[in-house]
Amino acid sequence: MNKPLAGKTILLGVTGGIAAYKSATLCSRLVGLGAEVRAMMTQGATQFITPLTLQTLTRHPVATDVFDERDASIVQHIDWADSADLAVVAPATANMLSKLANGLADDMVSTTLLAITAPLLIAPAMNVHMWEHPAVVENVNKLASRGVTFVEPGTGQLACGYVGKGRLAEPDEIVEAIVAMLVGPKPLAGKNVVVTAGGTVERIDPVRYITNDSSGKMGFAIAEAARDRGASVTLVCGKTDEAPPHGVRVVKVDSALEMREAVMERLSEADLVIKAAAVADYRPARQAASKMKKTAESLTLELVPNPDILLEIGEWREVRGGAAATKPFVIGFAAETTDVEKHALDKLKRKKCDLIVANDVTAEGAGFGSDTNIVTVYGSQGLAEKLPRMSKRAVAERILDLAQAGIASNRPSGDGSEAIK
Repeated sequence: MNKPLAGKTILLGVTGGIAAYKSATLCSRLVGLGAEVRAMMTQGATQFITPLTLQTLTRHPVATDVFDERDASIVQHIDWADSADLAVVAPATANMLSKLANGLADDMVSTTLLAITAPLLIAPAMNVHMWEHPAVVENVNKLASRGVTFVEPGTGQLACGYVGKGRLAEPDEIVEAIVAMLVGPKPLAGKNVVVTAGGTVERIDPVRYITNDSSGKMGFAIAEAARDRGASVTLVCGKTDEAPPHGVRVVKVDSALEMREAVMERLSEADLVIKAAAVADYRPARQAASKMKKTAESLTLELVPNPDILLEIGEWREVRGGAAATKPFVIGFAAETTDVEKHALDKLKRKKCDLIVANDVTAEGAGFGSDTNIVTVYGSQGLAEKLPRMSKRAVAERILDLAQAGIASNRPSGDGSEAIK
């Protein structure tokens, strides 16, 4: 029987919600896959499922009290934290999310997790209104910005009678996430990836600004895909329609100047930079300190050029010894409406990047805000790959395939033939 988790120690924290009963199935699945599971429970969790149940399934004592030290030679919560390859909290209540986000340690679960150095996977479960509460959203985002991975709750009938998002993900879904984190293919493990996403906001006055229609979805898909391939991902995020993905470091910016600063200060540590953001080419020469009042006269707005971030990256690499020999590997985007290939190849050459991902944003299924995209990728030798209409996540996967080939060969990927399948 295949046991992909053999030799792995998983620390499972169970907190006090009705979904705690699913932790028994989760334990059983993990043990069946060969994992060594150490379960710990809050006092609330013991009201829904007994420690004996989890002890029987894991064949290990269950920890419920941080002061219940059974072995004088060790401090249990530190010993367990040190031994874990992965820590999982399922279910995680709103209360536990708050503790973990704010560094509180007043029970066995929160105290142990404060000492953990292994990756942390959280599967929340709660009432739909609790899940959507601003405090909970803030805590989730705070944890995600620290690199915590989430298996988001599902939508359905909740124990409280409501129908909505908040139900604990099914055990098999959580197991799938665990296996992916511990034994899944990680071709970008050890690599630092910087991704930009969304549009920039160029202020005219405190209530008006210049921007564009970028939703950030393409950049988000790339960040998620790089995260799942094991990379340490920094997402420099402008104006977007949706919340950024979990498990990546999020740097929020508004203007092109702020985005430039955020990218350039991280450049020396980056192995791969993917500039998917739609950065404004111009900004107002002057920003009014207060709201501009309407007058009977026409208004002329003077614009000045914004810095060209992609070009600066290329020039920075050139100074350091040449694009082909110097990291990071750089991928730019070209959102066009006419002469896509001509403009893309010109941008590739002028901005000294390794690949350009071009699309016609007027095409159905390829424009801003769409969940799909239709792109053509160009390298130093011309056409690298032409992709049909597909989900932005699928596009992201193929872009990363080409990037990995370029990184592995230490030179720009020109025709896509070296791509990792």
